[in-house]
Amino acid sequence: MSLVLSEHPHGVETEDGRRVVYDLERNEAFFGAARVDGPAVVWELPDEPGPGEWILRCDRVDFPPSGIAYRHVHPGGGIRRILFGELTIDCDGDTRTYTAGESWHEGADDPVLATASSSEATAFVRVMLLPAEWAGRRTIRYVDSADEDKPRLQRATVLLEVPL
Repeated sequence: MSLVLSEHPHGVETEDGRRVVYDLERNEAFFGAARVDGPAVVWELPDEPGPGEWILRCDRVDFPPSGIAYRHVHPGGGIRRILFGELTIDCDGDTRTYTAGESWHEGADDPVLATASSSEATAFVRVMLLPAEWAGRRTIRYVDSADEDKPRLQRATVLLEVPL
């Protein structure tokens, strides 16, 4: 999987193709050809995703202060970009804190623990390439099944999901 992320602080106009365009001011996502007159982020999939059927999903994840997503995995990889706040990501002992405008890649089945800022709300937007059987389904799977019963302190909102 080779998603490519690009920032467009003064707007962007894209042609048809395997790309997601996210309007930072309007919290809207578009697939393929789009025009955004203000700040935008574009995820492009330059290569065919490989054998099988796939979907591209763009969603936004919001955390309250001190929110946590217990160690978990997703069935497809993707690139995340912080909208506001601060999020600390621990992936197999490699820990890094991301702030507004920064991005990172999570691979399929990478075990990740995400902890939001203790002093402010945090949100990120992501695009994931997922096997088609995950269409319309929640993708987070907790590494420790006991975490499934804990209160969810983050909320994911699907903005766009398209078959490839």
